[in-house]
This record gives sequence, structure tokens and C-alpha cells, in this order.
Amino acid sequence: MSTTVVATPRVVYWHRDLPPVDAESMGQHTVEATSLRVPGAIGHRDEHWTRCQRDLMAQTDHRLGEEIVRLGGRYAHVYKEAVDTRHDDARGEAWLHGIFEYTLYR
Repeated sequence: MSTTVVATPRVVYWHRDLPPVDAESMGQHTVEATSLRVPGAIGHRDEHWTRCQRDLMAQTDHRLGEEIVRLGGRYAHVYKEAVDTRHDDARGEAWLHGIFEYTLYR
């Protein structure tokens, strides 16, 4: 029995990781994403924070992938991010919200 591993081509590059040198800039854009909601409050670096942070990064990667396709690009290089906590006191929930600035490349 043999197993074939298919590598997914990398399309999102974060901060100091740069896209291939032959990539050509198509402009700068912004994308927003939110994490799942958790009960209670989020304390920096507690269990809820870690869970929400993982989900926020997964949602951001997904959103960036969609935007790359929508805008006709090939890569995105995220160079700036701002993440904050959000609260819905009426529901007793909290989540993370992120704004990510990136350059789109072809």
C-alpha cells in the first residue's frame, strides 16, 4: 500500500515570510475576520483566547484565499494586523476580531 501526499501550494505569507521574488504586486487590500464566540470573557492567553486565536487565524486564511481568487491574484502577503476582543454582554459571549492589511501579488 502506498500513500501519496499532495502538497497544497502556499498562497498566504505572513510578515517576514515573503512571496516568490518573481511575484508582481497588484495593490494593497484589507480583510476582516472574526473567531468563534465563547461563553464569558476572554483573558489574554487563557484557554478561550487560544481557542479563539486559532479559529481567527483559520478564518483569516480562508478569507484571504477567497480574496486572492476574487481579485485574480496568486499570493497575499500580510504585513499588518490588529486583533481585539469583542463582547456581547446580553448573550454573555466574547470573540476575537481582526483586521489584516496585505499586498496582493500575481
